[in-house]
Amino acid sequence: MSTPHKAHSPGFLALVNEAKTQIKEVDIAEYQRMPHEGHVLIDIREDREWDAGHAAGAIHLGKGVIERDIEAEIPDKSTTVVLYCGGGYRSALAALELKKMGYTNAISLDGGWRAWNQAGLPVEKP
Repeated sequence: MSTPHKAHSPGFLALVNEAKTQIKEVDIAEYQRMPHEGHVLIDIREDREWDAGHAAGAIHLGKGVIERDIEAEIPDKSTTVVLYCGGGYRSALAALELKKMGYTNAISLDGGWRAWNQAGLPVEKP
């Protein structure tokens, strides 16, 4: 199930583009080459998006609460965390915030949920 691409405002795109200059991103092909062990996949989409289906093995920390809850969920700030949203915009912003919090290996998945589905990767549904 693919999420349609939204039209984004110029201000939002400027913010995302600035964040992308300061974070690490991987595309879906690079993600697939990463070792299956050794990182935590985090879905930062809204609850309704998560409930409709999510990447197999992901945990859910929505963008609205990730900064509040990440340290309890993942206290080791050297842990590699791969964040995804619908297309890689919100995850870029979240990766920057985690970087500011001291997470040294926060990575945004460029293409996000759409790329995950297009690649045919495993999905879980409630």
